[in-house]
Order: sequence, then structure tokens, then C-alpha cells
Amino acid sequence: MCRNIRTLFNFEPPATDEEIYASALQYVRKVSGSNTPSKANEALFYESVDKISNQIRYLLDHMTTLSTPKNREEEREKARERNLKRFGS
Repeated sequence: MCRNIRTLFNFEPPATDEEIYASALQYVRKVSGSNTPSKANEALFYESVDKISNQIRYLLDHMTTLSTPKNREEEREKARERNLKRFGS
């Protein structure tokens, strides 16, 4: 359920709004225990996703680090290699 929650800080290029929204959506799904909200909770569910997305954007925009940004492609390749080791071809 939480596949899309990934580290978003200190990457070049920076995290997109779509990546942030996907992470917020997965977080709300996990916390609420619901993949799809009922009609009664739908507005609150998506309002929460929007608020959390805004907070994540604020956090990412204001955090600082001295380390150099990570490259998204290099990190993807490392993940592929780890998965090959773990699960085989």
C-alpha cells in the first residue's frame, strides 16, 4: 500500500508536485486504512491529501543540507540492482 512513499528530499531535479501528491495519497490511505474512501468520507479524505501535499512541499522547500543532490537515475539503477539480487531475474 505504501509503494509511492519515497525519499523526496535532496534530488536533482527536485521532487515534482505529482510525486509529492502520490506520496501524500499513499500516506492517507495507510493511515485511514482505506484505499478508496466512502462517499461520506471522500471530501475529507482528499482534503487531507491536499493539506499533507502542501506540508510536504513546504518541508522540502525549506530543508537544507550540505550534501550534494542525488541523481534520480543513479538511485533507480541501484534499486534495480538490489531487486535483482533479492528476487533474481
